[in-house]
Amino acid sequence: MTPPGRLPEGARVVVAGLGVTGRAVVAALAGRAASVVTVDARAEGAHVRDADDPATAARLVAGADLVVASPGWAPSTPLLAAARAAGVPVWSEVELGWRLRVDREGAGRGPAPWLAVTGTNGKTTTVEMLASILTAAGLRTAAVGNVGTPVVQAALDPTLDVLAVELSSFQLHHTLSTSFEAAAVLNVAADHLDWHGSLDAYARDKGRIFARAQVACVYSVADPRTEQLVRDADVAEGALAVGFTLGAPGPGQLGVVEDVLVDRAFHTAPDARDRHRTAAELGTLADLAHLAPGPAGSVVPAHVVANALAAAALARAHGVDAAAVRDGLRAFRPGAHRIAQVRELDGVAWVDDSKATNAHAAAASLAGYPAASVVWIAGGLAKGASFDTLVAGRADRLRAAVLIGVDPEPIRGALARHAPEVPVVVVDPGDTGSVMRRAVAAARDLARPGDTVLLAPAGASQDQFASYAQRGEAFAAAVAELEATGR
Repeated sequence: MTPPGRLPEGARVVVAGLGVTGRAVVAALAGRAASVVTVDARAEGAHVRDADDPATAARLVAGADLVVASPGWAPSTPLLAAARAAGVPVWSEVELGWRLRVDREGAGRGPAPWLAVTGTNGKTTTVEMLASILTAAGLRTAAVGNVGTPVVQAALDPTLDVLAVELSSFQLHHTLSTSFEAAAVLNVAADHLDWHGSLDAYARDKGRIFARAQVACVYSVADPRTEQLVRDADVAEGALAVGFTLGAPGPGQLGVVEDVLVDRAFHTAPDARDRHRTAAELGTLADLAHLAPGPAGSVVPAHVVANALAAAALARAHGVDAAAVRDGLRAFRPGAHRIAQVRELDGVAWVDDSKATNAHAAAASLAGYPAASVVWIAGGLAKGASFDTLVAGRADRLRAAVLIGVDPEPIRGALARHAPEVPVVVVDPGDTGSVMRRAVAAARDLARPGDTVLLAPAGASQDQFASYAQRGEAFAAAVAELEATGR
């Protein structure tokens, strides 16, 4: 394990990116570095606005001891390429936080353990479920990382007992020495290939989360790639490989027996004689019923159950008892834009899942609905992904599709190949300000009573919106306007 505080004395640090993460890095470095230079073309407060020129990038790193890169900075950017060429270390904000973490309040307690989550989809929900479980256990915690409080800020907070950390592949790429108490990879599907270059490179960066894991590496039994990442990881002696499954769990796994969430990994001491014949009950599907979309009695989506099992596995690795898992799952409420019903109008449900920013997430969202019952609003930045598998696998759920986005062709082409019978409306991208209002109007004309109009874009938002949150808010506002005006 790398000890905290290992930062070169009098270090000269270049901070690449001055958004929320970059500003947290600058604050953390105050008093710990001799000089800090910030670089960001979009932030007026940055010391350097433009480092795209290779000569400028080389001058910036020439006298630096360290570059701390915000997640959006791809390895191919001139500044990071110049740092590699000059032998200057590049750290993520997560790596910096790990190196600087402080001891918890109380004599001899040491730094707070980190429980970490990554995956193509479900990270935010899982880490928030985990924080809810840890809170139910009476622990002082926070859900931090990819969405929320920057990791480096939480690492410097001595009041926290344990951190629930969400990590993206971008963050993990430059994370080098972390040793999490337990870590989970929920799933791996094609995403951000434009940033990583290939699916294998993307998966390898996800797998960094398991390096030096102390207690457990948590993986999806249904996703062999996540299990292979565990097999490939160099972990601490005694660390367990713990699978989660929607079926009956085998030894060393968490899963579901009838409607009961069951733990067969942390239920008893590793050397207990009856270990393989016993299990612990963590709760039931009824404890997750409030997370089902639609009216009371709707089925809890499979991916929600999987997220709950992964969160439970991480909490159990930290020693949380079964009752706290149950209580935490009951108390958990998801954030906005995750399969949230915003209205029901004339027998049609309008559901915002704007956070479904890739094909894998959209497929999971569509899976929760009956055949031929969804008017699907989709489209956005494809990030190098294909949509053929998504459309081929979920065509049976579609009543119709309404396509937004500057370039609708990737999804339109997949629909033409795999669902030619599904009516498709393409919203002209010319007037970005009204795109969602026009999409909602088109969906209204296509939907029938009993249908769901589902915003599950399968793409990033930045071609037409500032964020997935703004996209979801625009959807809700357009539906509210539809209700108010009747048109």
